[in-house]
Amino acid sequence: MITQLTLVNFKAFRRLSLALGPLTLLTGLNSSGKSSVLQALGMIRQSYDAGGLRGMGIAYNEASEDGFLLNGELVELGTAQDVLHEDFGAADDLSHIVGRPASPYVAFVVEQEGARYGWGAAYDTSQPDQDLMPVWMPPPEGTAPFAYRPFQYLQADRITPAVTYPRSHQIAIARGFLGVRGEHAVNYLRHHAEDVVDADRLWHPRATSPQLLDLTNAWMQELCPGVNLQASAIEGTDSVRLSYGFGGTAGINATRRRRPTNVGFGLTYALPIVIACLTATPDSLILLENPEAHLHPKGQTRMAALLAATAATGAQLIVETHSDHVLNGVRIAVKQGRLQPEGAVVHYFRGNGAGAEVVSPRIDKDGMLAQWPQGFFDEWENSLDQLLD
Repeated sequence: MITQLTLVNFKAFRRLSLALGPLTLLTGLNSSGKSSVLQALGMIRQSYDAGGLRGMGIAYNEASEDGFLLNGELVELGTAQDVLHEDFGAADDLSHIVGRPASPYVAFVVEQEGARYGWGAAYDTSQPDQDLMPVWMPPPEGTAPFAYRPFQYLQADRITPAVTYPRSHQIAIARGFLGVRGEHAVNYLRHHAEDVVDADRLWHPRATSPQLLDLTNAWMQELCPGVNLQASAIEGTDSVRLSYGFGGTAGINATRRRRPTNVGFGLTYALPIVIACLTATPDSLILLENPEAHLHPKGQTRMAALLAATAATGAQLIVETHSDHVLNGVRIAVKQGRLQPEGAVVHYFRGNGAGAEVVSPRIDKDGMLAQWPQGFFDEWENSLDQLLD
């Protein structure tokens, strides 16, 4: 598990060190830096996947042709000048980890399983539009575990209801990757429908078996009672089809199946998240943006229950959210003992006039917050005060 992430001169932050837990919630105002945390991990992972950080035999303090790939499968960050913090500075205390690249530079340090892994990348002032930033580093001590372990990154712009979805054996089956938009989730479900989910904490009382499709149906019913899914290949094409049934509980003919385009956004939008959680392994890292999108309040709270159950299996989830219902769902999981208090980490990002700062309220074992910073999910009370005034 990653226990701490440090960003240096990256986007909104001149320096940021964040403690991470099994389930970490990143909250706060828009454009306050939450997404930068997920993007940093996504960029490092995609740089490894592309081979940009595997050439580890370079000499200390010599530039390498390897580097940070700013635009790829996981993130598209633009150019070097887009990611360099405008008020960049030195981080000499980290030079033994990230090396001493020529200033200006960006750097990252990941603490995982008792070891620290660092990367520093120089910003070439003569090539501000470069999208590969050369990495400088001291002699290596190994590869960060999250660079090769199971990984999912589901962004806020996820799949929407459609008639068909892509069928890629290489991505969904060989790699087990759902896609950053979850576009391969339907094909993954089709292929692995009968696989057994070996995690008691992910069991649902409405599931008819521990198979992936049955558990997916059970958890999706938290969002829409009675719903069930079918994923099937379309013969002669490289596409798959998703359909929904409702068992008669929603006033719809139980024998008639519905296309996603006739059901609405919420179910399809949530499906990749449910599959990512149910298929997580104890060494998985899952990055999620806005799991609450297009869900009603009860659905948001129940989605948080699934996130907490996944974290309790040993997987690590880092979640950006704007929902107090997600926060409260995690608090309830802690109070009910389904997730240890230290397993839930909350960070609140807010502007301080000169950039962004982070406040980290602690969740106690009774589900209560040890502090409630100003501006932290307090709009309901603010609105109520105006209504009662």
